[in-house]
Amino acid sequence: MKLAVKAAAAALLAAGVLGLAGCGGKADSKPAGEGAPQGGLLQKIKDKGTLVVGTASGFPPYEFIDTSKSEKEVVGIDIALAQKIADRIGVKLVVQDMNFSALLSSIAADKIDIAISAINATEERKKAVDFSESYMHSPHILLIRSEDAGKYKTLEDFRGKTIGAQKATLQEDLARTQIPEAKVVALDRIPDILIELDHGKLDAVASQGVVAQQYLIMNPELADSGVKFENVRSSSCVAIPKGNEDLVKLINEVIQENQDNIPQWIHDYSELAVANAKK
Repeated sequence: MKLAVKAAAAALLAAGVLGLAGCGGKADSKPAGEGAPQGGLLQKIKDKGTLVVGTASGFPPYEFIDTSKSEKEVVGIDIALAQKIADRIGVKLVVQDMNFSALLSSIAADKIDIAISAINATEERKKAVDFSESYMHSPHILLIRSEDAGKYKTLEDFRGKTIGAQKATLQEDLARTQIPEAKVVALDRIPDILIELDHGKLDAVASQGVVAQQYLIMNPELADSGVKFENVRSSSCVAIPKGNEDLVKLINEVIQENQDNIPQWIHDYSELAVANAKK
């Protein structure tokens, strides 16, 4: 791969990763769900006047750092939804940026109120937190170097290949379970994974379809393999501490009210993410 992918990946790395210093990238040692707050969270949020939302930037167009502003602000589809939730409650939105793998444990440790970061509501995660209704759906695909376009037709063709994925995500699980004998390399951030693909250390990268479009637009040396993971479609949901039915109900109402806004958010934040990365 040529420098174009390196530059674009580096730009996204700057846009999505530099904000990590304030929150740390290490997952909380307390098991998610142990000691999690039970009920009363909506009133607590109203009383303190803030909604603290955990997210993991570097995942455009869902959440990323807007480098066009002097103060590096996290923006994206998920942040727009979070703002709508805060507005409905009548409080100020506070965004905490952290590694994706730390989100649920941060709910358990009462460091954040809710998490919005394109989180798929798996059965395992449901043991730790409650989830809202889905606000977005997307297929899961495999990105490859453009020089390998046409090389892969099915998941079987990736047998024994080295596949990159974001750590602690559905994509990592899919790569491990649906690609025979796959060697999976899991890293915290997609830009890091793309650099590994660029260096020839990976054969492909598992990605959510909506997110992959950003990298395909920016990277002519990157291609969609045309292969999708089977029997799965991402359903992004809001993660909420267990026992807070009133807050879940409120968030579901906000999601329903903003269904018509989401396509516009996808368009606007996709364009912004690409513009930022090209600078």
